[in-house]
Amino acid sequence: MAGRSYKTEGVVLRSIRLGEADRVLHLYTLDQGRIGAVAKGVRRTKSRFGARLEPLSHVALVLHRGAGELQTVTGVDLVRAHAASREQPYRLGVGLIGAESMLRLFTEQEGNAKAFHALVRFLDLLDDLEARRTRPELDPLALSFQLKLLWVSGYLPHLTTCAECGAVPPLHGYSPSAGGAVCRACAAHAKAQALSPEGIRGIEALLSRPLAEAGDAGLSDRAARDALAVITSSYEYHGGFRLRTLKSA
Repeated sequence: MAGRSYKTEGVVLRSIRLGEADRVLHLYTLDQGRIGAVAKGVRRTKSRFGARLEPLSHVALVLHRGAGELQTVTGVDLVRAHAASREQPYRLGVGLIGAESMLRLFTEQEGNAKAFHALVRFLDLLDDLEARRTRPELDPLALSFQLKLLWVSGYLPHLTTCAECGAVPPLHGYSPSAGGAVCRACAAHAKAQALSPEGIRGIEALLSRPLAEAGDAGLSDRAARDALAVITSSYEYHGGFRLRTLKSA
């Protein structure tokens, strides 16, 4: 039985109540990718694990593989609690968008070190994020993180020339089916959504900078909204989903 237990790092992306005292956790782990696990008794006041398994927590885990799909948490230590991100509403809003994007884009039990380290970096930056006079879904860190996840997933939009015919800028729309920005002529028959030059420059600025410099991209409100529209369209076309945390967008 000992051979079915293993150690790994992970981030708690979602926590769901199960029965009177347990929780089902959606985790993204360094070695195994996305997994589901049961944390038994964590809702009891005397639980050793409860406070360590809150959403957005970065943890060192001992997991046991049983006969079913869900694994069992048998040990956990905090790497970083990220309590500052859960306790401030704006940060929490940004964090939940990032967590759900991981859940929906990376669904396999297969490790992806780039995705995991991007998630950890995102959460580290989130703890110090200053609230802006905008909705969390338009925050540069939220947008930058999602664009980088699309890149890691292989769904990064092509923006330098028309994705349909190869024409050089100016480009006037975004077509998920074409895989990127399109010229005015192609936009008419590619069912493209509007995409301003300002939006294209904003997306390129976010992609060219590390996550820590997302706030320096100088996004206007129009550029942020265009970036969000490209992200949501990519989710819908390539994955067939829309994030619940973006329903108000």
